Amino acid sequence: MGGFRDMTVYKKAFEMARMVFVLSKRFPAEERYALTDQVRRSSRSVSAQYAEGYRKKRYPAHFVSKMTDADGENTETQVWLEHAVACGYVSDTDIAPIRAISEEVGRMLGDMIDHPGKYCGKRS
Repeated sequence: MGGFRDMTVYKKAFEMARMVFVLSKRFPAEERYALTDQVRRSSRSVSAQYAEGYRKKRYPAHFVSKMTDADGENTETQVWLEHAVACGYVSDTDIAPIRAISEEVGRMLGDMIDHPGKYCGKRS
């Protein structure tokens, strides 16, 4: 098995953060230190939390904790995007591709949380 960068969930979470960055450039300047900052931070945190947890695979409880953190950040990202739609900064159509990736990442993280034995174990 390769490193965390080779994992599909990491690649998708990283791409989601890139998409959020591009979309958030359209938010108004007054949101720079509020909504823009929040959605960028939470979206980037998904892949970062996953990478940290990947390194803790030897310790299933710690692994699950980090995957839970990643899942929470993923959900937070969805909420911030919904706020952006509600404020009229972007449309549902604009966030649909990001939401689709986010939901897929959430399913993958959920499987890791529910079945850590499939993902954890001693290093060879």
